Amino acid sequence: MAKVPTLSLIIIILFLAISHPTNSQQFSTKVFKRPERLINLRFYLRESIRGDAPSALVVAQAPTTPTYRYNFGRLVVFDDPLTEGPNLSSRAVGRAQGMYVYADVDDVAQLMVYNYYFTEGRYNGSTLNVMGRDTPLLAVREMSVLGGTGRLRGARGFVRIVEISDDVERGVIVDEHDVNIYLYTRSI
Repeated sequence: MAKVPTLSLIIIILFLAISHPTNSQQFSTKVFKRPERLINLRFYLRESIRGDAPSALVVAQAPTTPTYRYNFGRLVVFDDPLTEGPNLSSRAVGRAQGMYVYADVDDVAQLMVYNYYFTEGRYNGSTLNVMGRDTPLLAVREMSVLGGTGRLRGARGFVRIVEISDDVERGVIVDEHDVNIYLYTRSI
């Protein structure tokens, strides 16, 4: 009559099977590495919150939002033009489309989620996806570039935003967007 293997014998056999050396060349990570290229894009975003055709609209807010000093709970959607320069006459290169919510009880800070949608030039039809905290009162703000489509597929990086002008009476804000992204060279 054959003896039934004990638990320790089974564990030893499993350990030997798992620890058996394999050909490491077969699983080389060099196969998966692709060269990357740093790309810098600079353009200007113009947001209009007043007038006949505002580019940003409040679409919702909590019933208690008016009781907070910094608009906590207010949701804004926007479709802002992107231009080569800060002037109205500058050539349009795309749109920034998305939303932001005032998400800080104690400060003017927003959670922003939006896309840069390019309508001209080399990246026409491509997008970049941006998300992060925006504190408009800071001189320089940063947000993450999480991805992209088209010629910018697989992009990752960050955007630095600097306010160029804020015309409170007309309700127009102009920001410089300096976008630094990494792309695999085959995506370009």
